[in-house]
Amino acid sequence: MKKRILAVLLAAVLVGTTSGCGAEKTQESDAAEDTSENGNEKITFVLDWTPNTNHTGLYVAQEKGYFEEAGLEVEIVQPPQDGAEVLVASGKAQFGISFQDTMMPAVVGEEALPIEAVAAVLQHNTSGIVSRKGEGLQRPRGLEGKKYATWDLDIEKATLKQVMEADGGDFDKVELIPSTVTDEVSALESKSADAIWIFYGWAGIAAEVAGLETDFFEFREIAPVFDYYTPVIIGNSEWMQENEGTAKAFLKAAEKGYTFAIKNPKEAGEILCEAAPELDGEMVQASQEYMKDQYQAEAKQWGYIDPQRWNGFYNWIQENGLSETEIPENTGFTNAYLEQE
Repeated sequence: MKKRILAVLLAAVLVGTTSGCGAEKTQESDAAEDTSENGNEKITFVLDWTPNTNHTGLYVAQEKGYFEEAGLEVEIVQPPQDGAEVLVASGKAQFGISFQDTMMPAVVGEEALPIEAVAAVLQHNTSGIVSRKGEGLQRPRGLEGKKYATWDLDIEKATLKQVMEADGGDFDKVELIPSTVTDEVSALESKSADAIWIFYGWAGIAAEVAGLETDFFEFREIAPVFDYYTPVIIGNSEWMQENEGTAKAFLKAAEKGYTFAIKNPKEAGEILCEAAPELDGEMVQASQEYMKDQYQAEAKQWGYIDPQRWNGFYNWIQENGLSETEIPENTGFTNAYLEQE
């Protein structure tokens, strides 16, 4: 996550320097490659990580032909080390996956990247702190004296500090250790960490499937301001303005994919496993059952971003001095490309 923030800041400079005498040639070559042999428009979608149930709706839309029905040929690609934001901002991909918190540095200031969130993959933030059961970490103040695997991000630490203080705890008493966790279950079982920030729909479910008893608290249950949007689909702002119809068609097809996953979690999970056979089928099916209630939740439609919640989180960032640049209202997102229902 720390590398991603540094990368998007660097990308703001790199994207700006790629314009100029070479721009016309690049646009000409891109234009020659923007349609497939059958006449469908080519779209590149870059993930944030390896395939998981955050992405199921995309693979469903691909497998069920929803993209093709919309006149699109969509290629889903793995992210570079720099993250999806860089590829989308540069125009090498039209859409990708990001997160409201970590994309913040990329969408503010004079050198903001030309990206914006256009759909919420999940309607609510399902992240929180997981720990071994019965060790007193079922509430924030229990972190005192425990080993927490940190990414050393300002927003991350400010979040923990606020929820701990609200619970009568002292963040300065937490033992911060560098996060090298790639397997949360193993890290907890080996006691290399006592507490880990996770998204429950994947790592929390993984603990359940592994039979590891855990305690877990969600940030949004403690403070509504932390019910921000994570993850989100981002798009290249300039490309979407010039290709509004195509952008809307892509999101409509993606919405059909996620709606299918809500109604048919088992089949959707099978489609994901076919696309990514390296995944554990039992884990995917358990996660899919959880995620079917998270994709849209109580929202009027899949993908909708509530301006009050989005702005509320960025206001919190400003109030806590976590952005050197002012963040105007409605920065970094739009619902304009969702088909209104």
